[in-house]
Amino acid sequence: MTDKKIVLKESDIPKQWYNIVPDLPHPIPPFIEAETGQPGVGIVPKIFPKAIIGQEISQERWIDIPDEVRDVYKIWRPSPLFRALNLEKALKTPAKIYYKYEGVSPPGSHKANSAVPQAYYNMKEGITRVTTETGAGQWGSALSFAAGMFGLEATVYMVRASFDQKPYRKAMMNAFGAECVASPSNKTEAGKRILAEDPDSKGSLGIAISEAVEDSLESEKTGKKANYTIGSVFNHVCMHQTVAGLEAQKQFAMVDDYPDEIYGCIGGGSSFSGLFWPFYYDKVSKKAPKETNFFAVEPTACPKVTRGYYTYDHGDTAKLTPLVPMHTLGHDFMPAPIHAGGLRYHGIAPTISVMSQEKQLSTIAVNQVDAFDAAKIFTRSEGIIPAPEAAHAIKAVCDEARQCAKTNTQKTILFALTGHGFFDMTAYEEYFNGRLQPYEYPAEKVAESMKKLRALYPWLNEVTTKYIG
Repeated sequence: MTDKKIVLKESDIPKQWYNIVPDLPHPIPPFIEAETGQPGVGIVPKIFPKAIIGQEISQERWIDIPDEVRDVYKIWRPSPLFRALNLEKALKTPAKIYYKYEGVSPPGSHKANSAVPQAYYNMKEGITRVTTETGAGQWGSALSFAAGMFGLEATVYMVRASFDQKPYRKAMMNAFGAECVASPSNKTEAGKRILAEDPDSKGSLGIAISEAVEDSLESEKTGKKANYTIGSVFNHVCMHQTVAGLEAQKQFAMVDDYPDEIYGCIGGGSSFSGLFWPFYYDKVSKKAPKETNFFAVEPTACPKVTRGYYTYDHGDTAKLTPLVPMHTLGHDFMPAPIHAGGLRYHGIAPTISVMSQEKQLSTIAVNQVDAFDAAKIFTRSEGIIPAPEAAHAIKAVCDEARQCAKTNTQKTILFALTGHGFFDMTAYEEYFNGRLQPYEYPAEKVAESMKKLRALYPWLNEVTTKYIG
């Protein structure tokens, strides 16, 4: 009888994270200072602990995981690898489908994999409060949990659209001891400016980032310094997530299998990176037993890679951060209120941009109605209600599995089930009542944002050509 669940022991929790940077097809372009148009890191040293900055710029392939972090990981790690036997039957496919399930963590998603080390490094450097943004609430919940583990206070700026859609996320953050603020808010100058322009603003991740960063910067004036933490995009966050991919490698070895294709949803790109990076290392180090292809899945409502521009842009709406080399829809992007709040970010991890540009991975855009169609099939076959973000990856996996059925092709498919959807019942209710809309972000809006960006920085094209190509 085929095993449904492939489980490791606590001693199998990785002792090191994998850093993809030395194995990229070419180096990541540098950050650019908006004031000078020259390479620089701007406010980064003012808002992150030294250990995190060291990981962000590290050229080391393997980074040791502190014992204190592994001890907290033991609360839920190793996470299970499931063989989706019932989904395979439902789709009548000869393909073998596996999913790495990260919804077993205390906050219910993969985000805790990075929240725990970020809280730990801040605690080690004497910081007593951390700030952050959150879209759907998974990252805010994870940081709240992690901060509590290491005795830190946490202030979370939650995108207003999700704050209203998911009230129990706020309750979860409060339960872990954190403060949750609807963004835009009147707590920061960035928030006040947005509300002055649009009192009914539903917010965006870019706005929430601006508020969290401003809170960190302004805290120095109070004598009680707070550091900023980030839930995706940056190298160190993606690296922390590789505990999932490294565990999955061991789990596939236990059943003598290996993926032909790996799928994951992308908002900032960390969960997908955490799953596929270790398998990419197998490929570049010639250890892979087969040629594995990687597929990033994003929403049509926020298609930063499939419709965005690969250039330099701010990571936040208020332009507090340095310019980051990434695919972007523009830092002024205001998302439709889709329920996959974790995918509503205008940019993407620079590593994803490099890999996409070098055709080391493919990107697929999926609308939310199709994603929920796939989530329904998955729920009724596998018994787990997936987060709307992960449902986008499930849609792409179902399409591929059906294609395998048409061509009678046997292949092994792996995807990241980033978390459960237990706090997303409003979204599921709207879906079952036929009220969800298949939003598609207009290409002309992207072009308009890029025009504004070039007007803001007349030297942008020259710098982009020089460092990005």
